[in-house]
Amino acid sequence: MAEFTLRLRRYDPESGAAPYWDEHTIDLEPHRSVLEGILQAKARFDGSIGIRCSCKAAICGSCGVRINGQPGLACHTHLDHALRGARDGVIEVEPMGNMPVIKDLIVDMDAVHWKKIHRVTPWLINKEPIPEREYVVPRESMVDITQSMACIQCGACVSDCLSMEVDPLFVGPAASAKAYRFVGDPRDAQQFERLQDLAEDPHGIYDCTHCFKCIDACPKGVAPMSQIMRLRRRAGNDHHIKDRNNGERHESAFVTLIKDYGLLHEAELLPRSYGGDSWFGKFHPKAGAELLDSLPAITKAVMRRKVSIKGALLGHKIPKADLNAVQRIYKKIEGRDERLELNLYITGYDEDVDGAETPPATAATGAGQPGAEPGQPGQTPEGSPSR
Repeated sequence: MAEFTLRLRRYDPESGAAPYWDEHTIDLEPHRSVLEGILQAKARFDGSIGIRCSCKAAICGSCGVRINGQPGLACHTHLDHALRGARDGVIEVEPMGNMPVIKDLIVDMDAVHWKKIHRVTPWLINKEPIPEREYVVPRESMVDITQSMACIQCGACVSDCLSMEVDPLFVGPAASAKAYRFVGDPRDAQQFERLQDLAEDPHGIYDCTHCFKCIDACPKGVAPMSQIMRLRRRAGNDHHIKDRNNGERHESAFVTLIKDYGLLHEAELLPRSYGGDSWFGKFHPKAGAELLDSLPAITKAVMRRKVSIKGALLGHKIPKADLNAVQRIYKKIEGRDERLELNLYITGYDEDVDGAETPPATAATGAGQPGAEPGQPGQTPEGSPSR
């Protein structure tokens, strides 16, 4: 047995009082979970503590909270592990972010999380005619969507989504991962319609800012941001959807500029995103309008020496050898016969040269899911194994 102090974020909207912190010391073995600690505090000291839980086995996803500032499952976080991530020897537990608090550690998942899941039509739309027996699906296709199927809808990724903090209407990481589960399924009849809907929506797949927070947060290794990138590749590369948000053109310009310069040429990015992915894009009327609109910001950046006029006009330059090295990467990737996608069931890591470079992908078997790299509450993002 060991003593652990829990600092719980308490809030009861019916009382009209402001949120406050409440501390309790509990006695449990270090390998016990934070959820067990909260339930002991509830049983011994204060029965009014609000916490939602069910399976206590990291399956139902109902005990999602923030522990020491990191989202995760209370039942899936050991007390000793959480203590190592505590700032002052006290384990802090608070409700998940980006969702309204109902009471204490319980948030309203219907208002945000489930509403967005419903937004992406979370069911399979059968192709017609329906076969007399069963659909025959290529094994590779099912391996491709297994990562998104591992989601337990705990909302941890939604809790830490920075894009959703700025734009609450953003479809979000969990709903996007759910969307890929059906876009990647060859049995679905409306893959193009799903992709077009999410690409054309101003709060859709191009609203993600690649912050990696959802990858760190996910306790099941779903990597929602990776699913969003897959949706973009499917929409832009496979279905050639030119969305009204300029998302596809912006990504295309980004990739071309890195290939040509080795570094991003910021002054070229905006006109190419609106006027076309070439040097002549800046002469397109749409690009001209955007450049005029951005002149105040550019002028301010030049005045504050954040941007030089020479750098804005000519871009950055890197040594020729380095540029050649960057372009060799492009040549290798673009020279492949087909696009390779890594997911939960793929074994091997970037550092493991043999594993990373040996196609086809190896499908792991059994419940161990060796490729998974779940985020860990209580760890800093730098310390997370998924970084």
